[in-house]
Amino acid sequence: MFTLTEVASLNDIQPTYRILKPWWDVFMDYLGIVMLMLAIFSGTMQLTKDQVVCLPVLEQAPEPVGGFLGPRPPETADSLWDKESIIGEQAAPLMAKRPPDIIAPAVHLNSQSGTMGPPQPTGVRTKLDFQQYVFVNQMCYHVALPWYSKYFPYLALIHTIVLMVSSNFWFKYPKTSSKIEHFVSILGKCFESPWTTKALSETACEDSEENKQRLAGASTLLKHLSTSSEEGSPNQSAPVLNKSGVTFSVEKLVSEVPPMTILDKKDGEQAKALFEKVRKFRAHVEDSDLIYRLYAIQTVIKTVKFILILCYIMTFVASIDFDHVCEPEIKHLTGYTKFQCTHNMAFMLKKLLVSYIAIMCVYGTICIYTLFWLFRRPLKEYSFEKVREESSFSDIPDVKNDFAFLLHMVDQYDQLYSKRFGVFLSEVSENKLREISLNHEWTYEKLRQHVTRSPQDKSELHLFMLSGVPDAVFDLTDLEILKLELIPEARITAKISQMINLQELHFYHCPAKVEQTAFIFLRDHLRCLLVKFTDVADIPSWVYMLRNLRELYLVGNLNSENNKMIGLESMRDLRHLKVLQLKSNLTKIPTNITDLSPHLIKLVVHNDGTKLLVLNSLKKMMNLAVLELLNCELERIPHAIFSLTNLQELDLKSNHICTIEEIISFQHLKRLTCLKLWHNRIVTIPVSISHVKNLECLYLSHNKLEALPSSLFTLLKLRYLDVSHNSIMVIPLEVGFLQNLQHFAINGNKIEVIPKQLFKCSKLKSLCLSHNCIASIPDKIGQLSQLTHLELKGNCLDRLPAQLSQCRLLRRSCLIVEDHLFDSLPLEVKDSVNQENTVSFTNGC
Repeated sequence: MFTLTEVASLNDIQPTYRILKPWWDVFMDYLGIVMLMLAIFSGTMQLTKDQVVCLPVLEQAPEPVGGFLGPRPPETADSLWDKESIIGEQAAPLMAKRPPDIIAPAVHLNSQSGTMGPPQPTGVRTKLDFQQYVFVNQMCYHVALPWYSKYFPYLALIHTIVLMVSSNFWFKYPKTSSKIEHFVSILGKCFESPWTTKALSETACEDSEENKQRLAGASTLLKHLSTSSEEGSPNQSAPVLNKSGVTFSVEKLVSEVPPMTILDKKDGEQAKALFEKVRKFRAHVEDSDLIYRLYAIQTVIKTVKFILILCYIMTFVASIDFDHVCEPEIKHLTGYTKFQCTHNMAFMLKKLLVSYIAIMCVYGTICIYTLFWLFRRPLKEYSFEKVREESSFSDIPDVKNDFAFLLHMVDQYDQLYSKRFGVFLSEVSENKLREISLNHEWTYEKLRQHVTRSPQDKSELHLFMLSGVPDAVFDLTDLEILKLELIPEARITAKISQMINLQELHFYHCPAKVEQTAFIFLRDHLRCLLVKFTDVADIPSWVYMLRNLRELYLVGNLNSENNKMIGLESMRDLRHLKVLQLKSNLTKIPTNITDLSPHLIKLVVHNDGTKLLVLNSLKKMMNLAVLELLNCELERIPHAIFSLTNLQELDLKSNHICTIEEIISFQHLKRLTCLKLWHNRIVTIPVSISHVKNLECLYLSHNKLEALPSSLFTLLKLRYLDVSHNSIMVIPLEVGFLQNLQHFAINGNKIEVIPKQLFKCSKLKSLCLSHNCIASIPDKIGQLSQLTHLELKGNCLDRLPAQLSQCRLLRRSCLIVEDHLFDSLPLEVKDSVNQENTVSFTNGC
């Protein structure tokens, strides 16, 4: 057999699961234990005490003999007494239990014998001996007793075990137990987390009347500042901001939140981990309602089980009786057909059965109540409305499915659990935690250590992959450039107005949120803004209203499908924008940039290999001075460019241009001074290039040129000529006509001879001749008195001319040549070149 402890373990659950046990489940667990003890008690009693005692029912007068089957020869009283004595000696313990009517015949015989001994028995004499009585008792126990009297304890035990298993099956089923265990673990940690107490206590402070009065006064001040900051134009008032889709939180801006006590670093990290666990658990559990359905099913099973038990028990309760008539059909063995039997455990079993029925009625009533609770309202939806009203965390979302059901179950235990758990569902709460941890880690001193100098010699701070923007950043009043990268919760507060020297802001995949006062400051003071994004919708809408912005750089996805989205955000308010750079994958120039035509000077489109097909919008950019169309897969020079009469610089780098016959049309662009056609597939330079007489800089490197036309050298204003990395074999003698040439790059070609006419370009400061097939350098190189940069590496030279000493501005660091060639120079030449240059040059190294 099994012990009570072993059976009770079926109803045992982990103590931590108690929070998911409402009062009815706890009550039913105790009822189950009572029914279990009742079943085991009755079963023990039945195994040890249960028996039936039977006597034959006499149908005729008994014969004066007993103890034998069939007729027997007559015996004297003495011999009968002797046999009775033998029987008495052999079964003395049992004879005492024999009914009086069995013993009576023996006493009667003794009274007739006249001898000394016990008195002669009187009464009904039977023909059965002891073994026959045992046999009859056992036969009648199985024949006469109702089956329920014999198996009631075992049925009660089985029913109780089934009910116990049904009550706790949802804790044991693998697909639900893992979720429940995870939920209970997270719930306990959320309940005990110091951050929960801190967040709820801070809510009480924020709701104080003093803060409300301070908020009202600050709101009035903000309205005054917003009105006075506008330039008297009614079109720039607050309604315009709302129309553009920009919303600002006045309360967040001016309300002074009481300073929060700094959390212990370990507690802060644990709270951050809890937010992440809650987020993942919610996403996992809200997908299904398996826990809810399983709990409902097991409740239905218990209710149906109760009804079945009650129905058949009520029909058998009356069958348990003390007296029974038994007809076992064993007359051929005993001589009797009917026996009168008594069941010694009938009274107790009946009382136990009534008790079991009473307990089952209570159990069933609770099951019915549970079903009523399950279906009277939707338990697959849970609202934190009350928590939102009592706290400042108005963004706590409602949950559904199994997550909602588990919270409903917890509420039956203690509603404080769900209230404290809701803190970890709020993004506002999470942001506050991040802000506290961030400000604790990034102090003013630490931020000051990260300030560097930019190439433009400006103070710069670059923050990467933080949870937010530390408050101490806004105390760096001398900062000029602020770069924020991969900061998901970047918030620009009103304290940015302290940074009076701030000129540039860079947002790299950083959807910044700007408070209204901060926006007013940025609108009036920011000069340069870079936004790198994934989709055009990620561009903050306030960007299009920075009226004093000078430079705007947008880097991200702006393909043709999203061009219409760009059109929704008008750039008309960018009234002082001079430079616009779009690094994206456009198929056409967005039409809304024509709003910038009156004042836009520089437009850069870097297309990352997507073919730019439509450029009609360029015709309206009449004031454009610099145009760069980079990596746009252009095959010819776009005709729209020829309408830009104020164009001064054109850059068509990294396209697929093969021919530039359209270059003759550049003669109408009188102000064009710089033409960059590098990194293309140009094979020849047309003679018509001579018509672009104002050209000063020409970039033709990394093409497929094989020769330079003589007309190229009629551009007398040319100061910068780069034809490197082509297949040019000869430098034309007309190169000497370029008297204003200061930089000449022809490295990476197939040049064998350097014409002496090249050295007539006396203003040359930089000469790149590396990686050619040059065998010697003419001595006339000494005529280049202004030469500061010379590249000769990768040729077939065996010596360097000593006349290099006449190039008094040339220094060793700007002389790119093999070491052994430099060592072959005379000592005085090396000493002259190795001298330190004390004069700075604009076009030097």
